Amino acid sequence: MSNPGLEMDEFHWLMDILQTVDIGLVVLDRQYTIKLWNSFMENHSGLRPDQAKEKNLFELFPEVEEDWFRKKAETVFLLKTRAFTISDQRPYLFYFKNNHPITGRADFMYQNSTIIPLNSADGSTHHICLIIYDVTQAAINKVDLAKTRSALIKLSNANK
Repeated sequence: MSNPGLEMDEFHWLMDILQTVDIGLVVLDRQYTIKLWNSFMENHSGLRPDQAKEKNLFELFPEVEEDWFRKKAETVFLLKTRAFTISDQRPYLFYFKNNHPITGRADFMYQNSTIIPLNSADGSTHHICLIIYDVTQAAINKVDLAKTRSALIKLSNANK
């Protein structure tokens, strides 16, 4: 037998986790209308959930290449499988300024993202979830490593 008070507590906890987790969460429907916008997205975009929800993703964020993203998302809707982007291929999905003091050398937040299907009770997929990861520190480290490697190669060749 279930306890309604406990179920409400659990629901509240889940909602609190969704809002405070240190990754971006965005839920989109088949028309690419924003249905969920968590606090990570709010903090980095400057848009409150009430300003983002029920808006079209491509109108609100013109930097998201619509043709490319639709192709990527449609495979998620149709195949009901995840899709991924990494900052090596595409530095970001959403253009957010970098606000990390350690990695302040980057003009924007490097991002990896996962697009997952959200299945309804009947098994159909009418929504997808975008998960946005801030990978700026790792991307800056990669750039620094490449510069160091290049400098070492030059020094090595100069000494021959």
